[in-house]
Amino acid sequence: MQVSRPERLANYAILMAFAVFALYPLIGIVTAALQPDTQAPGGLPNFQQAWDIGRFGSYLRASALVSIFVVGVSTVLSILAGFAFGTMRFRGSEALFYVMLVGIMVPAEAIVVPLFFDLRAIGLTDTFWALALPQVAQSVAFGTFWLRAFFRSSNRSIIEAARLDGASTWRILWQVLVPLARPALVTLVVLTFMWTWNEFLIPLVMVPTNESLRTAPLGLGFFSGQYTQGFALLAAGAVIVALPVVVLYLFLQRHFIAGMLEGAVRD
Repeated sequence: MQVSRPERLANYAILMAFAVFALYPLIGIVTAALQPDTQAPGGLPNFQQAWDIGRFGSYLRASALVSIFVVGVSTVLSILAGFAFGTMRFRGSEALFYVMLVGIMVPAEAIVVPLFFDLRAIGLTDTFWALALPQVAQSVAFGTFWLRAFFRSSNRSIIEAARLDGASTWRILWQVLVPLARPALVTLVVLTFMWTWNEFLIPLVMVPTNESLRTAPLGLGFFSGQYTQGFALLAAGAVIVALPVVVLYLFLQRHFIAGMLEGAVRD
């Protein structure tokens, strides 16, 4: 089916309009961050002032540690669970899979308060584990759903050929299927990292007094509350917090888009 030139131009115009609509707020924030802030003390650039005043170095380090842990653990667990639900049949597998999907359907706002009291009862609040474990649970729920679809649609002839060659189930998973799932895994890693990095509610509730465990979005919230006179500094702080996610996406965008398209084709 050939697309006429006017139709193609109309499609480009619509896409450009959506791109401008999506990028305009981002460009506005970056432009504001580069403007001189007359309300801020000293003559340092906005980014350096925001970094020093807002203590973003400590917040970014905490966010990086939590994000790396959550992404690593949840990805491994999602691979194992997705492989089990996608390729194996055992009693109660369907019911157990739908129970895991509750982690996707139930919002964090509905469970964060009882979860706080549960973690406080066992002495985990104001600790790294109070930040990481709830987000691992949420990420594994989505990761299992995501990778189950891939493993269910994987080429059975490859698996059977590996079995005929004497490969064990463990070897089939890690040496045959996981390399083939690289686009899906990259997409999962980017999404999990983005969700974990941008999480605000769980750090706010789970670490009420431990300032060293404040993550970057939470630190930006406190920064905006303590320093409200200079909008340019707030914009600079927002750029600093968002930059790691943007860099990761730009670095992995080709694999991310391939994984999303592959998932759409499989669906």
